[in-house]
Amino acid sequence: MKNQVNDKDKLADKLEADEKEKIEAATKEALEWLDENQNSEKEEYDEKLKEVEAVCNPIITAVYQRSGGAPGGAGGESATEEEDESHDEL
Repeated sequence: MKNQVNDKDKLADKLEADEKEKIEAATKEALEWLDENQNSEKEEYDEKLKEVEAVCNPIITAVYQRSGGAPGGAGGESATEEEDESHDEL
């Protein structure tokens, strides 16, 4: 995630300044936590991952929606439309 935020071929040019700051803060905090908690249980790692995902996933989704890359966007069919078509064949 940290690399994608700074890679112009990935997300760097598509993120708003505040979005980039939020992702950078979340990843920095997670990396610091990892450094300090190397002997933690799996559940603790999973919880920290969920915290980072809770910050990053909505931002990434918004970026792809703005750029037309979201499923169902840019003329593509949504999963519901595809499911409806498959049910018609029965």
